[in-house]
Amino acid sequence: MYRFLVIVAAFGLLMGCGKGGSGNKPITPPDTTTTKPPPDTTTIGAKPVVKTNSQKVYVHYLPWFETPATSPDGKWGQHWTMANENPDVILANGRRQIASYFYPMTGPYASSDRDILDYQLLLMKYAGIDGVIVDWNGTHNVYDYPLIKRNTDSLFKRVPYAGLQFSICYEDAQLANVRSIANIDSVTAAQQDMAYLQSAYFGSSSYVKISGQPLLLCFGPQVIKDPSAWQKVFSQLSTKPKFLSLEYADGATGSSGSGEFVWVDATNTTNLENFYSSRGPSVGTYFAGAYPGFMDFYKPGGWGNTLFLIDYNTTGTLQTTLNLAKTSNAAGLQLITWNDYGEGTMIEPTLDYSFSFLQTIQKYTGVSYSITELQLIYKWYTLRKKYAGNTATEAQLTSAYNYLVSLQVTKATTIINGIN
Repeated sequence: MYRFLVIVAAFGLLMGCGKGGSGNKPITPPDTTTTKPPPDTTTIGAKPVVKTNSQKVYVHYLPWFETPATSPDGKWGQHWTMANENPDVILANGRRQIASYFYPMTGPYASSDRDILDYQLLLMKYAGIDGVIVDWNGTHNVYDYPLIKRNTDSLFKRVPYAGLQFSICYEDAQLANVRSIANIDSVTAAQQDMAYLQSAYFGSSSYVKISGQPLLLCFGPQVIKDPSAWQKVFSQLSTKPKFLSLEYADGATGSSGSGEFVWVDATNTTNLENFYSSRGPSVGTYFAGAYPGFMDFYKPGGWGNTLFLIDYNTTGTLQTTLNLAKTSNAAGLQLITWNDYGEGTMIEPTLDYSFSFLQTIQKYTGVSYSITELQLIYKWYTLRKKYAGNTATEAQLTSAYNYLVSLQVTKATTIINGIN
């Protein structure tokens, strides 16, 4: 139980506590178009990356980051600040002061920024990652949930252009806040969330399906723990999801559940080995997990105590957890995570680890690409920002994007290297 409670405690700090956020005031998400939208990118269709490893690989994604340009109050979002950090402060090393021991190569960003989204999705594509599993707080106007919904919508609009897939990890913990603040009972609130998922996402050809069912993870359950209640939650859906709970929690989902997924734990590989050898095969469909390490910022950030530490060993921890996943016989692998800076599980490029985590994943998935393509994508992103508003250069960079999603790297390289 220690494993489950520790993880729940960590996410409880992040989701719905309102620290540095918007409290229980209704939120109208602002327009977050920070640059002129690039022209339509469908002129050259996305092509799938060839991999020698047939395992489906997805990455857990946090869509909760805000900058002063995208937050309703004109301030940095709480996931960059926690209780006491201020990104407007520039440290001696040139970095902004953020609530993390690690620093994104792009600097702190907004999760609705189209340039960031295209950059991240291109990196995933060239690392052999098949899609994103987005941590989602539902549809109700409580705390920063409308912003997370907006950011998720923004991401999912870009996913098909890159030729990737998407899925949802439902945070049912937020239902307690919806009940206490919006006065909506948990089952009704969850039904409303599921109705939105069905109408907005489940029918998309880009949504992850397993045996024809849309894949839906739940980080818990933490609030709805009665199997009959989950039957009510899904009763109005035309197609029931392939519903996976957090490890050792499928008893709360009953017949509505289809299996479980593993998560990072203080015992590190012991938890993974036990899950793959005994627990996973007994619950039906199960997902493996791999991560680079764990080093949370909660205590220095004023959000409670440090949870635990898993040493990164450069890329050794990631490689070890990937090796275990390869022989796990799991239905898929979830990388933990793309960008949880508060817990230090991010695999996207940072000033601290550069592209090394993605390079390790490239070798695991068996793509023919290397750091060369990852660096090219980063350069593309920096040029998008540098020449924002320059119509002629933006058009060139859109052409380069089209070539990248269609795997025409040479043509993309010529364009990108031709721009100063």
